[in-house]
Amino acid sequence: MIRLGAGRLERIVAAGAHCDDIAIGAGGTLLTMCHARPGVRVDALVLSGGGSEREQEEQAALAAFCPGADLRLTVLKLPDGRLPAHWDEAKAAVEDLRERTDPDLILAPRTDDAHQDHRGLARLLTTAFRDHLVLGYEIVKWDGDLGRPTAYQPLSPETAEEKVRLLQEHYPSQRNRPWYDREAFLGLARIRGIECHARYAEAFATTKVTLNLGG
Repeated sequence: MIRLGAGRLERIVAAGAHCDDIAIGAGGTLLTMCHARPGVRVDALVLSGGGSEREQEEQAALAAFCPGADLRLTVLKLPDGRLPAHWDEAKAAVEDLRERTDPDLILAPRTDDAHQDHRGLARLLTTAFRDHLVLGYEIVKWDGDLGRPTAYQPLSPETAEEKVRLLQEHYPSQRNRPWYDREAFLGLARIRGIECHARYAEAFATTKVTLNLGG
């Protein structure tokens, strides 16, 4: 088995269409990486929520999900659910991000996510970052678009519990949503853990991976 991320990991890009996307899809992975690599640089880009309480939630949440990291967060003001109508703005933000960093890993939505904002951001990122490992995270939603992942990050029980605690603590604006609860987050993590012989895990889709089997 080739284990992705076994080599250098000094710079990470984490991107979301909405505040809380990154934490829901890859919060446990961020906790795992940042605990293991103090000082790792995390460039985070969120397309919507800027100037609102959601931005304040995101700033506090990602600081907690990236302990000890060099976190650089940008939150834009694109309207929720309207990314296709604001394509040029989103594209400019992704291109600006590309100019600022050359990451070892990108955490982003899946290119086949049912939500048009998620899907659009994923396609912009894979176009701008052509020679980078992009892991597409998953977010449970009513669309029922969960698929068959191709990469897994096992989570210790402590990390899985910490993820749920931080999600509940830092996003009070989402607590009234029927899907935003402990059972949903831990339930999916448990299923993905079964699939990779771990107690818990986060799962990702990859569209292209370059191997170095002779190194």
